[in-house]
Amino acid sequence: MGRLFAISLEGNIYSCKHCKTHLALADHILSKLFHCRHGKAYLFHNVVNVTLGEKEERIMITGLHTVADIFCVSCGSMVGWRYEAAQEKSQKYKEGKFILERFKILGPDGSNYSIALEAQIGGSDADDA
Repeated sequence: MGRLFAISLEGNIYSCKHCKTHLALADHILSKLFHCRHGKAYLFHNVVNVTLGEKEERIMITGLHTVADIFCVSCGSMVGWRYEAAQEKSQKYKEGKFILERFKILGPDGSNYSIALEAQIGGSDADDA
């Protein structure tokens, strides 16, 4: 296996919760109003240090999408997905964008998202927007 070259980011960084590899900048968040199985998910314009899985069709709340899971390049943990194609015209803006599941990443301050914490606080994604 070859040597791993990971991109280091500067600023407010989201990183893999397992190995702390940099994944995205807070400045690249397009929306915090997304949800996934584990709670909140953020839509990013760009992410780094990930590999793409196989493309597959998924039926989501907003319709049928072609997506590819994304994995941390350092530890292999699944951290989200990339929207490859959207069937609905109103969802085309997602194409080429990335979702990072908040449960699977560390926040810029090193915080770890917890489903239990969200339930205690009673927060919603709208509170973060």
